Amino acid sequence: MDYQDINAKTIDRWIEEGWEWGKPISHEVFEKAKNGNWELFLTPTKPVPHEWFGDLKGKRILGLASGGGQQMPIFAALGAECTVLDYSEKQIESERMVAEREGYDIRIIRGDMTKRLPFEDGEFDIVFNPVSNCYVEEVLPIWKECYRVLKAGGYLIAGTDHYVNYLVDEDEERIINSLPFNPLKNPDQMKQLEEQDAGVQFSHSLEEQIGGQLRAGFTLMDLYEDTNGEGRLHELGIPTFIAMRSRKPLD
Repeated sequence: MDYQDINAKTIDRWIEEGWEWGKPISHEVFEKAKNGNWELFLTPTKPVPHEWFGDLKGKRILGLASGGGQQMPIFAALGAECTVLDYSEKQIESERMVAEREGYDIRIIRGDMTKRLPFEDGEFDIVFNPVSNCYVEEVLPIWKECYRVLKAGGYLIAGTDHYVNYLVDEDEERIINSLPFNPLKNPDQMKQLEEQDAGVQFSHSLEEQIGGQLRAGFTLMDLYEDTNGEGRLHELGIPTFIAMRSRKPLD
């Protein structure tokens, strides 16, 4: 079993245990979105600014690693044409359930974002990618694929994990790890993750996250930071996530 399969099974188990990011939205939240009252999240606590999206009616949106029936139903309620790709069976099930409940069409694909994406060049207006590349070893190929499947002038709207969370112990009181955090190369780090039931995770530098998007061809338009939403780092106001809005230049 490779690490992506381990992560899919781990996330499926978390969902069965009530994981926050695996709870689909209610019918009431969907109806509010249809009436213009909505929020979308890339990171734990801060909603994405509405101006990052513009008018979504008729826009073609790819929810990359965005299953679970949380974000894509909002896009559908706002009139977008939605596609979601996720590797977790449970997240896919939730996505399908909400679409059937609310009666909208969505293309649902179980797929691995570390592979070539099963889409045509320039197929989407927006790629929406909540925090997820902490579960993959190499991020630059993902940014390159996002660039490929976006049309000229399209936007990548992505949430990413700082490396800060990977420095500290579980109580967030002591620095215990060196960077990069890569459990495939460091058995002690793999043991930490196993003890915490955290799947297989990887730290990524700002060079990989921001610099990687620039190397893929994107222009960075805006960003904001966010915290974990709980725990000592959050209480100290230490940001651990970055959300970015990047644009594929016009031809």
